[in-house]
Amino acid sequence: LQHYFIQSNLSMSSLKLQKRLAASVMKCGRKKVWLDPNEASEISNANSRQNIKKLIKDGLIIKKPQTVHSRARCRKNREARRMGRHTGTGKRKGTANARMPEKVIWMRRMRVLRRLLKKYREDKKIDKHMYHSLYLQSKGNIFKNKRVLMEHIHKKKAEGIRFKALQEQAEARRNRSKAAHERKLARQSLKNAEMFSHIEDNVPEEES
Repeated sequence: LQHYFIQSNLSMSSLKLQKRLAASVMKCGRKKVWLDPNEASEISNANSRQNIKKLIKDGLIIKKPQTVHSRARCRKNREARRMGRHTGTGKRKGTANARMPEKVIWMRRMRVLRRLLKKYREDKKIDKHMYHSLYLQSKGNIFKNKRVLMEHIHKKKAEGIRFKALQEQAEARRNRSKAAHERKLARQSLKNAEMFSHIEDNVPEEES
């Protein structure tokens, strides 16, 4: 038995060169090289790359296939995490800010709000003055999300329409009162003129 192990080690050590050359020729690691144990004597005679290439072509030296590293379990766990599994307090390593930075959340919110403002301005739903005002308010953390901003815009537009209607009503009232005042003054002046003309008609002519 001891003689067998010694013989085996001798045969293996004698093929070390061939394994190194085969790995170099096939561009892989030595672990990937398979030498036919039944043709060990013929393989041991190959001491050049040309001979190794011939043995590879004959099938005495083979490059082992790549070991399968399945991602099936990884994909399954990832799908489960998307549904909220395996994400409890016991599974968390970093802080909440490390897992989802506050800055990233802020940037996403700002981009959503600014995109909405830009779209409304291009569609002529808001003018450039309201756009600038709302842009600065968004930067000042006034609006929590897009829905709040849209509600604020609708409210401001309704207030603007109401204010404009009130202005128009006040202007109409002023115009009516002004016209009435002018009519009153005209009547008054006409009445005074008639009164003065009547007085002048009744005054007797002075004797010369």
